[in-house]
Amino acid sequence: MNNDKHIYTIFGASGDLTKRKLVPALYSLYIQNLLPDKFIILGAARSPLSNEDFREIMKDSILNSDEIEEKSSVNKFLEHLFYIGLQYDNPEHYIQLKEYLEKLRTKFEIPGNTIFYLSTPPSLYKVIPVHLAAAGLNKTSDGWKRLIIEKPFGFDLQSAIELKDLLLKDWKEEQIYRIDHYLGKETVQNVLVTRFSNGIFEPLWNRNYIHRVEVTAAENIGIENRGGYYDAIGALRDMIQNHLLQLVGLIAMEPPSSLEPLSIRNEILKVFQSLRPIKKEEVAKFAVRGQYISSVINGETVKGYREEKNIKPDSKTETYAAIKFYIDNWRWGGVPFYIRTGKRLPTRVTEVVIHFKPTPHFLFTRKNIQEACNKLILRIQPDEGMLLEIGIKTPGAGFEVQNIDLDFRYSELAHQRIPSAYERLLHDTIRGDNTLFARTEEVIEAWKFLTPVLEEWANNPNVPLYGYPAGTWGPKEADNLFEDENQTWRFPCRNLTNSNLYCEL
Repeated sequence: MNNDKHIYTIFGASGDLTKRKLVPALYSLYIQNLLPDKFIILGAARSPLSNEDFREIMKDSILNSDEIEEKSSVNKFLEHLFYIGLQYDNPEHYIQLKEYLEKLRTKFEIPGNTIFYLSTPPSLYKVIPVHLAAAGLNKTSDGWKRLIIEKPFGFDLQSAIELKDLLLKDWKEEQIYRIDHYLGKETVQNVLVTRFSNGIFEPLWNRNYIHRVEVTAAENIGIENRGGYYDAIGALRDMIQNHLLQLVGLIAMEPPSSLEPLSIRNEILKVFQSLRPIKKEEVAKFAVRGQYISSVINGETVKGYREEKNIKPDSKTETYAAIKFYIDNWRWGGVPFYIRTGKRLPTRVTEVVIHFKPTPHFLFTRKNIQEACNKLILRIQPDEGMLLEIGIKTPGAGFEVQNIDLDFRYSELAHQRIPSAYERLLHDTIRGDNTLFARTEEVIEAWKFLTPVLEEWANNPNVPLYGYPAGTWGPKEADNLFEDENQTWRFPCRNLTNSNLYCEL
């Protein structure tokens, strides 16, 4: 995989994502000498900006970024930034874009290698790629061309298939990078390393030793000013269809034959193809939805979802979703997987919990069997790291047993900086490494799996939408998904080692 000279073209360059994430990430790559000696970053958007205007805006975004410490090379970096104004639906403007790209290539001696990043509303995913292809900007005769698309990849199964068909008419599958920033997190990639580089884990990573797998992605914020967008999407589409199912793919996949992107992606696809379908009549048994209601947190009244800006007063959009499912293959047959995500929960945290089976015969005193089970916690964010719960003897007479935590935090690695997710993923797009990007078949399989739940929630007025007070762990009915009444969700805190405590809000 090469670090070729190229032009990185960002559509939607005047937008928030470009300012907050994309350009600061590219600057981070620049100061680490991870960009080629000759490159151009070309911003494209409707806003009428000059090159100088664009550079000044991006300079402010870099200088104000908390993720960047070394800022002395900003002015040198800005010399690589250029801008072109265009209307996304005007074919003539793509001819002008092509001419401008050729002008820049000639001036800076850069071949035809080009990335087109769509940092735009999803409605433009059907517009920009078609016009790029019509202008011949998808052709690879003079160098590679790559198309980067942000989620969501469709609104449902039908729209995902339509988008797939439209893109593949002009672009090859290997040219399309569907970016999911969750997969760019260092701790997500560590799931693979933990599994496949440690001889003690892989032999236990199956139905013989694992009782259940739990994935939590909690946010303590509400919808902020995204009401118009979020009310049409909801938690299931926003988080589970992409981020969390992709995470499950890494947890559940078979060992790949190599670390080549195709080998890894093939194994993730097999997981998605093995998901046991949830029948329409079983949705109530396998899925729970909720919506946060007004509450008082630390003496401050917090609005309920229906009181938020741009939300319909009778909205049935879920801000919390929890599902149970099975993976029907030899490794995971009979092992339940539990996923939950929600807004206005007690803390911001994403983690995977591997619950191992209890010992077949209890010799020591325990309050309950569930406490006797070992757990491996893979913390994605924050306080990134790993934790293994084991039992030890409580000091004193007898054989009382208590759990202790063996933990590791990434923050303990001296002088080791954790790169941002976008930093890793943008570098991968430049190198042509699509390991951490969802491919077409994965997206379609994920939509197929969730379609019965989405349709039942949308069309059946009898499906309950449970209210839960802001600042709590969601509706108590989510506990009904567990097969044993003694089981419950883990209550993670911002601090990795404060396990199973109710978090301070």
